[in-house]
Parts: sequence; C-alpha cells; structure tokens
Amino acid sequence: MTDFQTEKKLVLNYFNELDKVSPNGTIEVIKKYVSKDFHLRATHPFNDLYGIEDVANKLWIPIKKSFSPIQRRMDIFYAGTNSIDNHKTKWVTSMGHLLGIFHKPFLGIKPNHKMAMLRYAEFYRVEDEKIIEGSFFLDVMNFMQQLRINIIPESTGLVGITPGPMTHDGLQFDKKEKQEGIDTNNLIERMAKRLIGEGMESGGMESVQSELILDWNNDMIWWGPGGIGASYTIEGYIKGHTAPFEKGLQFVDFTGHIASSAEGKFGGWFGWPNLLMKAKGNYLGLTSASEKISEMRVVDLYRRDNDKLAENWIFIDHLHFLKGLGIDLLDRYHKLNNTNS
Repeated sequence: MTDFQTEKKLVLNYFNELDKVSPNGTIEVIKKYVSKDFHLRATHPFNDLYGIEDVANKLWIPIKKSFSPIQRRMDIFYAGTNSIDNHKTKWVTSMGHLLGIFHKPFLGIKPNHKMAMLRYAEFYRVEDEKIIEGSFFLDVMNFMQQLRINIIPESTGLVGITPGPMTHDGLQFDKKEKQEGIDTNNLIERMAKRLIGEGMESGGMESVQSELILDWNNDMIWWGPGGIGASYTIEGYIKGHTAPFEKGLQFVDFTGHIASSAEGKFGGWFGWPNLLMKAKGNYLGLTSASEKISEMRVVDLYRRDNDKLAENWIFIDHLHFLKGLGIDLLDRYHKLNNTNS
C-alpha cells in the first residue's frame, strides 16, 4: 500500500512554484507539473478547463493579476486512494485560503485595495509523477460577502474567515497509519448512507437530530459556504443549514462523487455535480418556487474524532447552481456597478 509521499511532494512543489511565480511564468510552472491533457473542474465562472494554457490563462493568471502577492494559508492537506473507483487512483486534497491584496478587478468586481482571503479546496489525481486531472473550488460568494456586496441577503449562519481544524493537525505531510484512513473513510460513508442513501429511498434528503447524533459529535461545527455560513452544534446545524435548505429546495437526484478519499483523521469528496435540485421556495433569500432543475457542485471535508465526525468544511458552487435557476449574481453585480466581467 502506497504511503502517498511521492504524490504529496509533487503537489506541494507545484503549489510552492505556482504561488511564487509571476503571471508571465505561470504557464511554464503548470506545464512542469501537469499532463498535456489536464482537465480541471473549476467553480463558476471558470467551469471546465482543458489543457495547460486554459488553466493558466482563464484561472491562475487572472487570480495572480488581481491579488498579490499570493500567500497560501493551507489548513488541510492529505492524500488517499479514491473509493469511487475501488481505490484504483491516488488523489491529493488541499484546503485553505489564498491571501493577497485585492488591487485589480476580479470577475468584474471592483477592488478595495485591502487584504482578501480566497477560500479554496483543491483535489488532484496524480499518476506517473504528473497531475492528470483535478478540481479547484473557489468560494466566490464568500469573497463577495467579505466585500459586503449587497446583492446577497444575510446568511443564516456565521459569515467570516473559515478556520482550519480545532486540533491544528490538518496538514498530513508525514506518513499515516493505514487503518486511521480506513476508519475515517468508513465513518464518512456510513454518515453519507444515512443522509443520501436512506434519504433517497424516502424520496429526499432529510437531517433529523436522532440520526445525526449517530455519526456526529453534539458540538460539531459545520463550516458552511458563502451564502449560508457556519453553524455550531447539531441543533445549530439544523437551524442554520438543514432546515432552510430542506425548506427552500427540493431534492431531485444524487449524481455521485468524482473522488472520495481519506488519510489519518481527515477525508472527504467532491462532485461535478453531486446533486440535482430545484427551488420549492425561498433559498438564500434569492429563489422562489420553480420547475427548473439545476446542478449543485459540492465539496465536503471532514475531521473524525474517534467514532464521530467533529468538523465539516463545505463548498457549494452557488454561482453555478443559482445561474441554473435563472439567478446570475455576477451579472446583477455588473448591472448595479456598471462593470464588465
């Protein structure tokens, strides 16, 4: 069984060089580490990117030109095999913030010339010492909330800079015991089966306290995405997230994950999309009932505490999901501020 040290080193070197290089040198750095047919799934408005130049010119160079100097504040880092493909492929996962001075427009959003924190999660499949495919989730809605852009209503949870694990041990740079990762993965899958598997059988996704307590610590923390915010304790989680989520949205289908892995006490997944949903009422203060079905791209990362889950970091590509329902938040911003994307 691999210890993933080679894969981790490759991705860490990629991060180090990518963060430091100037916009003009970005293509060469990416070319050094990724395959020619590299496919990156990035959140809206970047979406599916194919090839080295696409990833450089449409994602990283715009980020580097708008925020500098870039400092990567990484909170979670681990590697593992993908349970979705029966553990055939190896993936490296990272989560944290990209810190920089917001000094030039980004996605048409006007700069405030202050420090900004871009909340991110990345997943990379490594094979033959190259990054073959991956995903880059950027919480654009959280960034817009940092700027207090008023097209986004007040969230039900805490809005702020999302911290890393309470235990301060999310960076799994060293080798970990195999069984630790297996235990984490088994717990995550057990929880997901209750939420998604049994929920689908009953015609939806419903979280009730009597079931949540089976897999979660009572003082769990749900570090939610932009638009929702964070909630504390099972009761707070139901009040701040699941109740508004279930009230405002109707579950249509679970479409699965692309990658799911674990190492040590940390693990999680991403999908493209994971869920198909439609609005049955007011979601995020933005929707009304509609028959339109939209894709929900989701990241869930977890920290295990013995036999329960203690913390959960979530990314939802809300800009993509809302656009599928006919609500384009970037377009609304541009019209109000007379800017172009």
